[in-house]
Amino acid sequence: MDISIREMTAEDLGCWTDMDDSFIVDSALVLSYIENQFTYTVKDIPSYEKSYSEEPTEQADDIDDSEYINNPDQVVYLAFAEQQAVGRIVLKKNWNRYALIDMIQVDKQFRRHGIGRQLMEQARRWALERGLPGVMLETQSINVRACKFYERCGFVIGGFDQYVYKGIPAVSGEVAVYWYLHFE
Repeated sequence: MDISIREMTAEDLGCWTDMDDSFIVDSALVLSYIENQFTYTVKDIPSYEKSYSEEPTEQADDIDDSEYINNPDQVVYLAFAEQQAVGRIVLKKNWNRYALIDMIQVDKQFRRHGIGRQLMEQARRWALERGLPGVMLETQSINVRACKFYERCGFVIGGFDQYVYKGIPAVSGEVAVYWYLHFE
């Protein structure tokens, strides 16, 4: 499969709206902090389907994707298979000087073809080009496949927060997990 990654342009705005970012949740991380190190085990939970794009959030409604075009401190990269957008990664320079991955998505039909890895490599290059010390992101304890993917990409857990989602009834049991790829 031929995949190309490129920076989003004005002509690309909204081209990913048909992307299926759903995934099956069937396990969760059980996180702990022991001897100055974050660790986890995985526990099975009843299976269900989840999609971030279907979750109503005020933040998602407030994002203007055009602000990412030609902006040195934030960018969207899109992955294309032929003319179809099949993945995207949204990056910005965070207050702590790390590159923050706000969103990474790969269409369900195109997973397991290295697209996520290519998007992560692009994020790494973008951060290095700006002299940033690394890349960070946040995901949830129920997104075990993504967590294992981040780990394979060299990320480590920098912390977790069990209260981030407590105010949102539909996801109040989820734990925010913060992942870091620190350049040495």
